[in-house]
Amino acid sequence: MQIADQVVLVTGGGRGLGRHIADAFAGQGARVLVNYRSSSAGAHELTDRYEAGQVVALQADVTKPEQVTTMLKQGRAHFGAPVTTVVNNALANFSFNGDARPGLADIGWEEFNAQFRGSVRGALNTIQAALPQMAEQRFGRIVNIGTNLFQNPVVPYHDYTAAKAALLSLTRTGAKDLGRHGITVNMVSGGLLRTTDASAATPEAVFDLIASTTPLGRVTTPEEFADAVLFFASPWARAVTGQNLVVDGGLVMD
Repeated sequence: MQIADQVVLVTGGGRGLGRHIADAFAGQGARVLVNYRSSSAGAHELTDRYEAGQVVALQADVTKPEQVTTMLKQGRAHFGAPVTTVVNNALANFSFNGDARPGLADIGWEEFNAQFRGSVRGALNTIQAALPQMAEQRFGRIVNIGTNLFQNPVVPYHDYTAAKAALLSLTRTGAKDLGRHGITVNMVSGGLLRTTDASAATPEAVFDLIASTTPLGRVTTPEEFADAVLFFASPWARAVTGQNLVVDGGLVMD
């Protein structure tokens, strides 16, 4: 299915990377459901940027399954068509500043639990809510947003990295389970991006260090990352599932 024919849900689409991803899909002609929890202004700004009805902003906390189910029903009613594609981007509150993060000796389980709830429980809720609509069409594209920190744990983001590693496991078991319905499940993993709301707290020296050690000599942008998400939703990736694509300019080669 061409991207222009798809109905795409982007969780956490009201700000940061999610907003770039939602914008990329809409720019290719897709109908886009922009999910937000509290970033109403950013989500609704996207609805104003495109022709009437192409983009709809809907509020839901993805950690609450009943809210996700309601959101998917609202999306289908708005577009008159079932969802085809889900991008699990929503992130529990997190600041990407290694100097400010607790070390392993000090971090509490509640911080791990918050990240697991946002990354894994949120993704599980959206997948389960979207599955009947995807199975009905015998077509679905699920793209989970990961991190290159499982391969290159250079900063003490213990809670965030553990949750994203669990999401990679869900990506692969999901690919095995859902393939019979014509659904692919993949992950796109980035490093530090210049710049999103989450990376705004990162010191400039860290950006410079990453650029100096990356083969391309620069830090990846959110727009470049969004391109890879489009790939997994496109016909060119129709035989690709259970994969983790690292998009960081070659900093991590896996």
